[in-house]
Amino acid sequence: MKTSKTRIWIIALGVIAMLSLPDLAEAQRMRGAAAGRGGARPTTTRKAPSRTPSRATSRPASSNRSSSNSRQISKPTNSSSRATINGGSSRATNVKNNNSRVNNIKGNKVGNNSGNKIGNNTNVGNRVNIDNSRDVNINVNNRNNINVRNNRNVAYRPPYRPYPRPPVVWGGFGFSWFRPYYYHPYRPFYWGPMWHPWGFFVATLATTAIIVSVENQKYHYDEGVFYEEHDDGYVVVEAPQGATVNVIPKEAETVEVSNTVNNYYYGGTFYEKENGEYTVVPPPAGAVVDNLPEGAEEVKVGDQTYVKYGDTYYMPVQEDGVDKYEIVQVEPVDE
Repeated sequence: MKTSKTRIWIIALGVIAMLSLPDLAEAQRMRGAAAGRGGARPTTTRKAPSRTPSRATSRPASSNRSSSNSRQISKPTNSSSRATINGGSSRATNVKNNNSRVNNIKGNKVGNNSGNKIGNNTNVGNRVNIDNSRDVNINVNNRNNINVRNNRNVAYRPPYRPYPRPPVVWGGFGFSWFRPYYYHPYRPFYWGPMWHPWGFFVATLATTAIIVSVENQKYHYDEGVFYEEHDDGYVVVEAPQGATVNVIPKEAETVEVSNTVNNYYYGGTFYEKENGEYTVVPPPAGAVVDNLPEGAEEVKVGDQTYVKYGDTYYMPVQEDGVDKYEIVQVEPVDE
């Protein structure tokens, strides 16, 4: 009996202990948490001092932002420099300088005013060249200079009939023409894939190319284009006057020189046919052509705009509603 009572007490005590353990654990947890908070309170220095200095030190980053403003300030300078490099006003200035030939005519009436002594300095029949500033050396592969201009050529030959009015004098030279001036912008014309402008370089020539000699100077001719040989290939040059070939391109334009004489025009070069052969001749003053090749430039003579190709001046005119160019006679005059 005592044993059973003892067991009952033990069980009762065990039940009481089991019921009291959760409360003790909760009380212990709350006490520990309170102790943790109580330990954190003394460290009041963590409140603002640590955070505030870090923010204060990070705020100079706003001064770094001001550096972005400095980049924005510099942008106008960069943009203006890019505009100048890419063209804009600088190109407009260059165009004006190139188109102003008055100073060149007045300052250097005859010969090459670029100082290179290249081009046509020949005075034939009192016909002189005015401005050879377009004479250039083409440097092929940065080795040898190839003169693309021919210093034996003359700018034009006189017309077969007199002009109906006195020449217009400008810069010490008289300019004569037949047709009314009619400005239209110069647009380079291309005569097809076999034609090339002065200075164009090719590594090889077609098998149809032939050799033509003029005053002991050797040229290569093919499809209306003249070449001079170079170490690594061939360079297109101005057609030498006096060169004779058997065939010219079928696209050549017929140009009326007089009532009985016609020339043939192709790629900026004039030919005269005789005995079945075609000889390169000077441009006939007073004649008109439909197109001018690449390499020409517009130049101002007084209030009028001419087109100069090599040493020859062309005036823009119009015939039957078609834009054309008349070859102008230019002679020195006494002012």
